[in-house]
Amino acid sequence: MYVFIPGKNWKLSLAELITYLQTRKINFKVTDLSKPFFIIATKSILDPKIVDNLGGTIKAGKVLSQIPSETVEDAFLHKKEHALAEIRNYLLSDHVFNNLFGKPLTKNVFGASIYFENPRFLHVSKKIQRFVGSCLKDELALQGTKASFMGFPEKRRLPQLTHVEVLKKGLAEQGKEILFCISKAQTFISKTSSVHNPFEFQKRDISRPVQRKIYSIPPRLAKIMINLSTCLPGEALLDPFCGVGTILQEALLLKAQVTGIDIDPWCVNASRTNLQWLTNQYGLKEAKYTVLPGDSRNLTDKVNRETIDCIVTEPDLGPPLRHFPTDSYARRMAGKLKLLYHSFLKGAHETLRAEGNLVFVTPYVKTRSGNFITLDLEEEVKAIGFKKTYPFEKNVFADGSPLVKELATTSSLVDIGKKHKIGREINILQK
Repeated sequence: MYVFIPGKNWKLSLAELITYLQTRKINFKVTDLSKPFFIIATKSILDPKIVDNLGGTIKAGKVLSQIPSETVEDAFLHKKEHALAEIRNYLLSDHVFNNLFGKPLTKNVFGASIYFENPRFLHVSKKIQRFVGSCLKDELALQGTKASFMGFPEKRRLPQLTHVEVLKKGLAEQGKEILFCISKAQTFISKTSSVHNPFEFQKRDISRPVQRKIYSIPPRLAKIMINLSTCLPGEALLDPFCGVGTILQEALLLKAQVTGIDIDPWCVNASRTNLQWLTNQYGLKEAKYTVLPGDSRNLTDKVNRETIDCIVTEPDLGPPLRHFPTDSYARRMAGKLKLLYHSFLKGAHETLRAEGNLVFVTPYVKTRSGNFITLDLEEEVKAIGFKKTYPFEKNVFADGSPLVKELATTSSLVDIGKKHKIGREINILQK
């Protein structure tokens, strides 16, 4: 069993993870689902470095033991000594303790992060974190090993180490961060095996030779979209609005064969420059990429029919907005984009192979009245011959979480910050 800690957009993180595992034909079930963490049971061993291949997961770890959550409630909400003793026994059991500290410590530092959905645990969460740390530190001391328990700023609301803190202290490589995840029925004791590395994403974003800040999609989101497209190593991926090449970069790192198209000659040159830089930086000697000038409304002028395995792209989202627009302005903006999207969708359908997937962004505009205006392409999608994809199939969930019912009808995923005027609606279609 494995625990996955999602990023801020838990739905997007979960959709990517499910699709990633399904695409690689890994037999699994989501046995426990909550917004702060997911528990995945598999019949095979997952790559300890799986987070490197995902854009939406912050941490991943292997489950070592389970405690009834009722025991955790008794210990910390009802202050029952016998329950505290029981939790201590779980933490110090051979299976848990030896998995965490069985190897000689090269860095005498370990940490613990507490995750929970039930708000009742908020006021005791820091107490739980200190208890976990003290139990393990005291036991190490009894065995003659000095170790320090990693803390965090007092003002921090939740007792959780950030992925940056775990990364800098090497806790993932050492297997020395405990993830204490409290769900409704069970509490899972896990150890972190891999964490999201924001420095690598930052490098591919702001350290590449050519940038275009306003219009570029974040590399993290690009990777999520590529995984949602079910793209596998060696497959042909097309980005018909490639810009400076962010999606192409992330696809190359996942060993796809990529083709980029852009109507702007400056973007074509920028993409080529950035991809050459990427192949040098990451030693991608066998990378295959092509970037062409062309119009996304006439894709078959540049790409042969039915030769592309997946298309991942962010088309024009409209003009940058200085202020939140009125509803009527946002609708006019969406209306002007509709013709471009319709032409692009037709070409995408013609170039994709049978059952190939298209993942693309449409604008999700927040207006000054608090409404959200989207680009309704339902009729066009149906008329062209695409099928909607629903990333949250019921058969992958083992528990009766109320979230499962909510997810079942989800066919698109929204990524928008609180202060953003234009967000992204991520659509997943299949030919």
